Amino acid sequence: MLNKRNPQLNRQGELIHLLSIEGLPRDVVTHILDTAGTFLSVNDREVKKVPLLRGKSVFNLFFENSTRTRTTFEIAAKRLSADVINLDIAKSSASKGESLLDTIANLSAMHADMFVVRHSESGAPYLIAQHCAPHVHVVNAGDGRHAHPTQGLLDMYTIRHFKKDFTQLSVAIVGDLVHSRVARSDIHALTTLGVPDIRAVGPKTLVPGDFQGMGVRVCHDMAEGIRGADVIIMLRLQNERMSGGMLPSAGEFFKHYGLTEDKLRLAKPDAIVMHPGPINRGVEIDSSVADGTHSVILPQVTFGIAVRMAVMSIIAGNEA
Repeated sequence: MLNKRNPQLNRQGELIHLLSIEGLPRDVVTHILDTAGTFLSVNDREVKKVPLLRGKSVFNLFFENSTRTRTTFEIAAKRLSADVINLDIAKSSASKGESLLDTIANLSAMHADMFVVRHSESGAPYLIAQHCAPHVHVVNAGDGRHAHPTQGLLDMYTIRHFKKDFTQLSVAIVGDLVHSRVARSDIHALTTLGVPDIRAVGPKTLVPGDFQGMGVRVCHDMAEGIRGADVIIMLRLQNERMSGGMLPSAGEFFKHYGLTEDKLRLAKPDAIVMHPGPINRGVEIDSSVADGTHSVILPQVTFGIAVRMAVMSIIAGNEA
């Protein structure tokens, strides 16, 4: 049975869907991170597979484009020995007027065991989780401006890998926060894991008004926002989500909020620089920083496969 207070959990408090980091207990988040650590070694094997999802069917339902996220989910599922079905939604029945729930019902009739869902509408994965069969698990791969929980989790894994202890950190999240589901997932995860100093850094037009209510310090000055930071998470400008007038120009944004080597010197000497990708060089981050010694952007990608393996293996092992 579902936990009525949190549809991601069963009555035993076990994870059966991953829809959002918001509301997840700290022990559930830590269990995912710990499990991901056990999967990292799979990357080093000659045969990069474990049999945990053998015989299971994982359907990648990407109603919104994302080559990077879909690819890492596909790799993760195949390394767990699942059968992976990638649906071209643009050419599917959804584009012919079929409702989301009718699409899900038809795919469930094909004996799906897990749906990995990316959708432009906030809440779509919740709707699917409410209406799919009890044995089917749902993973949110990004919904609207709401959440991107596996990106948040892989960001936490990266921070823990390089910084060990969350409880002494200052973390700055910089850029287009108003359109970023990653920022919201990161903030919920950082709060859950006990980070005492979380800063949202960007122009007034790109920082949501409700962030202060989430226990975040809002900084509209880049120098103030990253001074003394242990971790800097840069976000890209999501031009595809913007209406006109939010920014004068990309060049103006880079001048004030782009991360350069000079600005990076304001952070701690051992600060790490992260980015969920794709990177816009010369817009939110300078190439010398993206490719520099403080950057952990490529390890994030590697850790992301292990984290997504962890999520899928955990939820598949729990009964609704």
